Amino acid sequence: QVQLVESGGGLVQPGGSLRLSCAASGFTLDSYPIGWFRQAPGKEREGVSCISARDGSPYYADSVKGRFTISRDVAKNTAYLQINSLKPEDAAIYYCATRRSRGCRLGPSHYDYWGQGTQVTVSS
Repeated sequence: QVQLVESGGGLVQPGGSLRLSCAASGFTLDSYPIGWFRQAPGKEREGVSCISARDGSPYYADSVKGRFTISRDVAKNTAYLQINSLKPEDAAIYYCATRRSRGCRLGPSHYDYWGQGTQVTVSS
């Protein structure tokens, strides 16, 4: 069955960097896209990035362009989200997800399978 396992979260100072990983099983990253989402306390879950299944094209929310980089290693069946210049407002639980369609979307409602999330805390 489809499983997604995130890792790489932690406590980082403002201005620091993190690389989150999303290990997938039950499907291949060249079949379905991977989306990254985050949810801060009291806020709705928001899509921040997606990498397409067909050719690995990246897509980003305007709020993270220039600081977030999504990538994948098809051989390892793992997707990554590099986050640079972390800000306090980036603090959230970060989730990866996939959907039974090859195209990318940033809306959470388009996704069928979710990981358990990894906590990112930004504090000095």
